[in-house]
Amino acid sequence: MVAGTIIGASIFVQPSEIARHLASPGAIMLAWAACGLLTLFGALVCAEFASAFPQTGGFYVFMRDTFSPFAGFLWGWAMFWSMHSGIVAAIAVVFARYTAFFFPVGDLGIRAIAVTAIAALTALNYVGVRAGSRVQTAFTIAKLVAIAAIVILGFALPHPAVTPAANALAPATGSAREFLLALVAGLFAFGGWHMVTYTAGETQMPTRTIPFALLAGVGIVTVAYVALNLVYLRVLPLDAVRSSTRIAADAADALVGRGGSAVLAALVMVSSIGGLTGIVLTGPRVYFSMAQDGLAPRWLGFVHPQYRTPSRAILAQGAWSAVLAATGAYRQLFTRVIYTEWLFFAMMAAGLFLLRRRPDYRPAYRTPLYPFVPIVFIVASLAIVVNQFVSEPLEAAIGLGIVALGAPIYYHLRHAHH
Repeated sequence: MVAGTIIGASIFVQPSEIARHLASPGAIMLAWAACGLLTLFGALVCAEFASAFPQTGGFYVFMRDTFSPFAGFLWGWAMFWSMHSGIVAAIAVVFARYTAFFFPVGDLGIRAIAVTAIAALTALNYVGVRAGSRVQTAFTIAKLVAIAAIVILGFALPHPAVTPAANALAPATGSAREFLLALVAGLFAFGGWHMVTYTAGETQMPTRTIPFALLAGVGIVTVAYVALNLVYLRVLPLDAVRSSTRIAADAADALVGRGGSAVLAALVMVSSIGGLTGIVLTGPRVYFSMAQDGLAPRWLGFVHPQYRTPSRAILAQGAWSAVLAATGAYRQLFTRVIYTEWLFFAMMAAGLFLLRRRPDYRPAYRTPLYPFVPIVFIVASLAIVVNQFVSEPLEAAIGLGIVALGAPIYYHLRHAHH
């Protein structure tokens, strides 16, 4: 679930964004390795929380029990109305656009395909967590095999016109600010690593399974991303890597000729639907947990008597995500609010210092290299938030305002609950 959720469409686009900020192949590879390490630091912190609070809802529960129900509510509020549902809509649209490569349709057809994909995966997860996880496992294996094939071909086939891979690790150059901007772009490609914690209540031995899943999943993704970028740099000139709007397709064309684009389109479809399966599965567990606490409409806390799933929460997420995909409204909501999750990530890591002072705090897993790991992760998370405000102050302020709109709703729900 961790590997399948992280590896979506970003790795087939985002490398060009990183390359534009950096001056050498060595700097590019260093940036990807640093992104993997920072994501691992976040996973190490999250693993300790998951072992201490192995309950359905994951990150929401961490915020609720470490800080306050208000902090947990704001996370869930932003998730439903923008962050999580927006991701579902965005990936569904990516899947639909690449489907249109094989079956040409207009904009209306792309939106219809996206809505159909959301409906199908919503139905799949409605009938059980096991069915959804099996489908995601199959798609994750398929895309990892495809990535491995690209990497093997990339290093097996000769490309004399391009700088050899051995020189791709030349000394890095470029300003510290540009390197930070590259890290920000790269970290978004690692997004979704924390979502496995949402299903803790339905996981066997969660205090052991989820920490292992976090560490192993992030490790698999980091190796895949670093290997893919080495291939990109080997088969394409650095200028082409920087300017490409479809770097993976260009690399595939260079490897196997004109048919590479079709191969890549199929891979993006598989990758997108695999990541989407896990995202559709995890989100409703947060809304279910919130409803159990009286911080969301009570009907979202319903458990299906036969399938034992939070069926109404699944349907609510599917309906809102379909609306966002059909109208295209996810674009502004998602781009404005997505950076705020890093503010919550910084809070989570800071909460570790609070929890370790509690005499009754006994997690089954403890973050190694404490306090170095959480401090570095806090700095990285805050750097993303600050960068967003510096680069797009108005959009960032609007995004933070959308999250803050949850405050009056929270106090109304608390009053009604009491």
